[in-house]
Amino acid sequence: MICKVNRLALGVGLVIASLAGSALAQTPSQNATVNLIRLLVQQGVLKQDQAQALIDQAEAEATQARQTAANTAPVPAPGAPGEVRVQYVPAIVREQIRDQVKAEVIAQAKQENWAQPNTFPDWVSRITFEGDVRLRNESRFYSGSNSNEIVDFAELNNSGPYDVNPNSGSQLPPLLNTREDRENMLRLRARMGMRAALSPQWTAAIRLGTGSDSSPVSTTQTLGGGFDKKDLWLDQGYLNYRPTKELSFTGGRMPNPFMSTDLLYSNDLNFDGLAGSFNHPLSRDLAMFGTLGAFPVEYSSDSASSDGFNKEDSENKWLYGAQLGASWAFAPDNNIKGALAYYQFDDIEGRRSNPCAIYDGAPACDSDETRPAFMQKGNTLMELRDLVPDPSAPTTSPQPQFVGLASEFNVLDLNLVWDTLLFDDLKLRSQGNYLVNLGYDEGKMRKRSAGALANNLDENGDIESGDSAWMLQFTLGSALDLKKRGDWNLFAGYKYIEPDALPDGFNDSSFHLGGTNAKGYFLGGNYGIEDNVLATARWLSSEEVYGAPFAIDVLQLELNTRF
Repeated sequence: MICKVNRLALGVGLVIASLAGSALAQTPSQNATVNLIRLLVQQGVLKQDQAQALIDQAEAEATQARQTAANTAPVPAPGAPGEVRVQYVPAIVREQIRDQVKAEVIAQAKQENWAQPNTFPDWVSRITFEGDVRLRNESRFYSGSNSNEIVDFAELNNSGPYDVNPNSGSQLPPLLNTREDRENMLRLRARMGMRAALSPQWTAAIRLGTGSDSSPVSTTQTLGGGFDKKDLWLDQGYLNYRPTKELSFTGGRMPNPFMSTDLLYSNDLNFDGLAGSFNHPLSRDLAMFGTLGAFPVEYSSDSASSDGFNKEDSENKWLYGAQLGASWAFAPDNNIKGALAYYQFDDIEGRRSNPCAIYDGAPACDSDETRPAFMQKGNTLMELRDLVPDPSAPTTSPQPQFVGLASEFNVLDLNLVWDTLLFDDLKLRSQGNYLVNLGYDEGKMRKRSAGALANNLDENGDIESGDSAWMLQFTLGSALDLKKRGDWNLFAGYKYIEPDALPDGFNDSSFHLGGTNAKGYFLGGNYGIEDNVLATARWLSSEEVYGAPFAIDVLQLELNTRF
């Protein structure tokens, strides 16, 4: 709009000057005026019919002005050879020409709505919108040799407690589907975000997203359901304060502030809490970066148990994270970026309750709130309740149980990425990620996880687990981050995740359909159909590391768009 207004003002000024000059000169330059008006037509300032009318009217008025001046002005004395004399043009004539041209051009500008700088309030220019829509067809294939007795512990906690005493009931616990394939499941992800620049230092952002449930690791909505309306969730909402170019503070529900992979944190995972980050260049080719953060994972209910006189102690679970890294462009078209992080999941593990007499009317046990708010599968689990049997029927009294995490989690995370240009503009990204749970104590965990709901067992009934995970991935193509039409790349990688290397509730929900205790490969490709329109094909094949047989293959075909 500013460009058009400046062009309009320049055009009007030049036309007035040219017409006035034509009227003042003894030999008017008609070609200069006509060429100028034609230039305004080419620039889109004037339409062709308006330009012709302007030329005709200007010529008529200039001719009339010259005739009036010739009849009223004294005859000038002849001048010397080469001398140019300028006749006088009355001021009223010059003003009429100027005002009429200006009025006609500005009227057109207002009609076409490109010369009204005050149409919108100032705050509109400080707000930007962005979003993306992804359509996915997903197929899930299960091995026919999978065990059909794998408990769905997430559902057990949600719908439980579950009675583990076989003498008081015969109902099975919730079980995972492990053998029935699911093909052609159409799924949608749609996200819309708004960012407001409140000042040069302050920014507020909000993003809404789809999702089949409140899962923190996926905003994908499964279509169907009788054409029912789909839910929208608050996916992000945060404030950002940037006092300098190198320093940033964020609070609220924010994007992942750490350099990481989906081995530990799903790409859809957002963090609730506070984070501070810095990025400091040390030289032209070397920069340091880092992040500190504190994130409340879960607050226990203030009124638990809701129907008891004595309330339970507050069980507040936190994630504390610290990361330090560097980026080094050590050669032309070669860059290495690495970071070391430490994540302490405070009080996320389960806790055994004090003796709990459910049979005598106790509404709950004092460790019920230590069960995870969200879990996928894979972690070694423990029974939370220390139930006191009914002395009148000790063998048949119900034993309703919840489960919690048997291990503590203090995760050391190492990430490395190397981007390089090979030949013919072919780019390669090599990426590695290694995790180890420093809070893992095998002896302590084995004692805590004994019970009827023990999982990750070998053929002899002994618990098998581990504290480490790693991933390698390679991406090759014309672009590593696709944006334009014709961009493409291919990727392949391998993951190995032992049961208690990391909490199973926060990592990628596609590989092994989420969680830990999984190993296998993945591969696929991306192609830019148009600018900001991307087609993706992905195959993920995985099986269990320990325990009962459980192999899953997943095929995903996607169309991704962003704006």
